[in-house]
Amino acid sequence: MINPFDPKTVFLAKHAQHVVLIHFPIALFITAVGFDVIAEWTKRRSLAHAAYYNLLVAAISTVPVLATGLLAWQFQLERQKLKGILLLHLVLACRSTVMIWLVWWVHFRARRRTVFLSGYRFAVEFLAVGLVVLTGHLGGFLSGVNIPG
Repeated sequence: MINPFDPKTVFLAKHAQHVVLIHFPIALFITAVGFDVIAEWTKRRSLAHAAYYNLLVAAISTVPVLATGLLAWQFQLERQKLKGILLLHLVLACRSTVMIWLVWWVHFRARRRTVFLSGYRFAVEFLAVGLVVLTGHLGGFLSGVNIPG
């Protein structure tokens, strides 16, 4: 019987750690956008702070997610040529990561210079949420979660 608390079991599992880690930036980013919308609507500064720090952690957590995704491709797929849904997932994942960092940067710039956040940020945030959701949807097909039956 395999011990579920054995470090070898946790870190060297046959499945990639990518599928475990990916939920953090997705949840943090979508929550941050929600906090930002509510903060703008209610003018509550505490929600704006919560949005900023969720964005920061979401952006930072994209780094190990990208790394584990690339490692999964290297080790599980033995560096096969990417095509189809897997290639689209990788391209959208890179774009989603850039968009998450862009949204954080817009908020960082506004906090640092004590200027108001610009009105275009909601368009950028909603576009980024759409990319993240689409990327996650494709990842669900790759992991077998979204396959019918």
